[in-house]
Amino acid sequence: MKSPQYSPIETLIARRRFLHGFGMAGLSLFTTRGLFADQLIATPRLTEGPFYPDKLPLDTDNDLIIVNESITPALGEITHLSGRILTMTGAPVRNAVVEIWQVDNHGIYLNSRDTNAGGKRDSNFQGYGRFLTDASGAYYFRTIKPVPYPGRTPHIHFGISKNGRRIYTTQMMINGHEQNDGDGVFESAGSALARESLLVDFKPLAGSKIGELTANFDIIMGLTPEDPPDGHIHGSIGKAEGLGGMHP
Repeated sequence: MKSPQYSPIETLIARRRFLHGFGMAGLSLFTTRGLFADQLIATPRLTEGPFYPDKLPLDTDNDLIIVNESITPALGEITHLSGRILTMTGAPVRNAVVEIWQVDNHGIYLNSRDTNAGGKRDSNFQGYGRFLTDASGAYYFRTIKPVPYPGRTPHIHFGISKNGRRIYTTQMMINGHEQNDGDGVFESAGSALARESLLVDFKPLAGSKIGELTANFDIIMGLTPEDPPDGHIHGSIGKAEGLGGMHP
């Protein structure tokens, strides 16, 4: 069963100011340990794949549509992607670094080993971004709706790190996409309920004049990360060992 959805606008106003034109709204999140615990299932761990960026871009913020000071946006359907990182009890995971990476609108990763790179990569698409969750476990990205990659259904990779160590890796897919059935990574997620937790609805953003979309993906981690005793964040991100794979 999916957790209630919260608009990307709520997360955006609370955490970033670089986008304009959205109204303020309250953010109501699970903050009580054990709340709805019986209704939460762990988001399946999925392969990191072989195409985590082999060279991170200079711009690694959470707006993948605009690179540095460019005025030319990336190609694709602009999507406001938000969600929360939670434990199995519904408790928010604060101060976690959420990374995402995905192909551009031409189906090319930000990785020199991508065999699909025979085409021309969209240099206006950042391809990778990161965001530090707040006390409510919330994250926000502005990116594009994922497109198919040869042999794979459209998807976005997620990596979650805490205190310099990768602690979770998964992927999200488009709910109802015809290529989900038969996708090896999606099928490896396990039960129908587990697979359902990876599916995300892409909905029109109310009031948008350029066809922007919204998407919400809550990640329920099947572990409880511990905060350091001094209460401070140590390190930044950490690429997990042994999480590579043949599936992009």
